[in-house]
Amino acid sequence: PFQRFVETGRIALVADGPYKGKLVSIVDVIDQTRVLVDGPGSNVPRGQIRLNQLHLTKFRLKFPFTSSTRIVRKAWNDAKIDEQWENSVWAKKVAAKEKRAQLTDFDRFKLRRARSRRNHIRTIAFRNLKKAASRNGVLYGKKKMAKGGDKPKPKKAEKKEK
Repeated sequence: PFQRFVETGRIALVADGPYKGKLVSIVDVIDQTRVLVDGPGSNVPRGQIRLNQLHLTKFRLKFPFTSSTRIVRKAWNDAKIDEQWENSVWAKKVAAKEKRAQLTDFDRFKLRRARSRRNHIRTIAFRNLKKAASRNGVLYGKKKMAKGGDKPKPKKAEKKEK
């Protein structure tokens, strides 16, 4: 059931404190509530941090515990952690949240209007599809009707005068 463990090499996102929002790697476990972290790729110096200030990610580096910053940096760069993080859904959600927080009143107004227009277009398209399906008999599970629903009706041949 559990996939993310507090272990050497586990990459974590700092949730609180001066380095909030930065990625760090767990270098060693100090005790039940604290770990030694190092963030060579995110400019977080080596130091201790409480576990309740960290969010564990799915990424993990392979290096011996209590490795030096040089070894952690090499493993970080080899695994391309920064690129993997940028491509993750989690990072995209964090970026979207920050972008939404930067919106002005006018930006929020424009967004509301755009959503309204989009929903109006979507509703019209849905109603057209529903109407066509209803005419075909597809909507309510009926067999196709004798009179073709949304098929174009054949034009009657004009009578030629003799």
